[in-house]
Amino acid sequence: YDEYLEEYRLKEIIKKYSDFIRYPIKMDITEKRPKEGADNELEDYTEEQVINSMVPIWKKNKNELTSEDYEQFYSEKRYGFDKPLTHLHINVDGTIRYNAILFIPENSPFDYYSKEFEKGLELYSNGVLIMNKCADLLPDYFSFVKGMVDSEDLSLNISREILQQDRQLQLIAKNIGKKIKNELKSLLKNEREKYEKFYESFGRQLKYGVYSDFGSNKDVLKDLLLFYSSTEKKLVTLDEYVSRMPEDQKYIYYASGASYDRIEKLPQAELVADKGYEILYFTEDIDEFAIKMLMTYEEKEFKSVSSSDLGIEAEEEQLNESEERENKELFDYMKKALAGKVGDVRASKRLKTHPVCLSADGEVTIEMEKILSAMPDNQHVKAEKVLEINVHHDVFASLKDAFENDKGKLDLYTNLLYNQALLIEGLSISDPVEFTNDICKIMI
Repeated sequence: YDEYLEEYRLKEIIKKYSDFIRYPIKMDITEKRPKEGADNELEDYTEEQVINSMVPIWKKNKNELTSEDYEQFYSEKRYGFDKPLTHLHINVDGTIRYNAILFIPENSPFDYYSKEFEKGLELYSNGVLIMNKCADLLPDYFSFVKGMVDSEDLSLNISREILQQDRQLQLIAKNIGKKIKNELKSLLKNEREKYEKFYESFGRQLKYGVYSDFGSNKDVLKDLLLFYSSTEKKLVTLDEYVSRMPEDQKYIYYASGASYDRIEKLPQAELVADKGYEILYFTEDIDEFAIKMLMTYEEKEFKSVSSSDLGIEAEEEQLNESEERENKELFDYMKKALAGKVGDVRASKRLKTHPVCLSADGEVTIEMEKILSAMPDNQHVKAEKVLEINVHHDVFASLKDAFENDKGKLDLYTNLLYNQALLIEGLSISDPVEFTNDICKIMI
């Protein structure tokens, strides 16, 4: 315990816990000065100094403070090594009295998306620090916020368990959540570039917030989400997407993939794009799960371009049904050849130039299957895959010819098309050696 006799340790404790109480805390401090009559020699001397700042920044008038003052406070409190993107200075004097300074960081901490990260705001009572990280002041989806809260109505001697039940603290937390949301909406509306910079670092956390707690916070967060647009070639809000929808468009369409470039080339998107409908690109693993939880926006349902039913009324659909009937025996044969791999083989309603693609029946999409299969407990979750064939492509003529004249060749073509569809989706082929051998067979 002798460290508590050390001068530097005592100063550190005072600065951390009592820097902002309104009475001076004085202490004899050892300093150095040039020694009289001796060149290049220093001597120790002691003088009384005030250690604490006494006047906290949150008690000062906002009009007297500059952005540099807030940045300096952010740096002094070691909230982060970056500069804050924006700040909120809150003074509430009513049934609940508190002051707060909150910061939205520019960049996410290195451990932000790890178990080691601890959320929370510093909690003061009359300028005295009573908790270094009070997690109950922030909802999980705003866990990136740094800063402090000071309330005169909290006891200095209060435990974490009592705080969790404290009604005043709950009201402060609720109010802070609203203030943060309003600040983010203001950024989105008035400083779009700054908001997109924030979203690059913390957008994933907002999506987790939509998905977590069974979607209980989706209405709070839905207007803060951004997704890349196929037509605008930039990030857009759901509100901006819906405002541009043609009258005949029933759904909000989206496509999932590893990158914008990969999604751009998806065969499944051809029909939707051909209709001139905007498509939202999902490139993060949480995107589709969040949207499934959101379900609708402005009474418009979300629809994957890989869904078996795109809800697009077209003459092609009626033609498709007749083609389905005409080629039923061929598709049944291919389905039997791919037993256990796909649930059905059918004529495609969506393909224009590509020969084949995979779609999914049911709620689990192919992209969701890829994400879930990487998790230890969800490897049994599979999408109900459908192999779709473009009956207007030259390849289909070869399939019909093989069905009539050479079933062995049809088996070869069927496997090749199935593996081709897997590769387009970014799925692995179960037997790469067999696939390469099949390619060699058609070259001979």
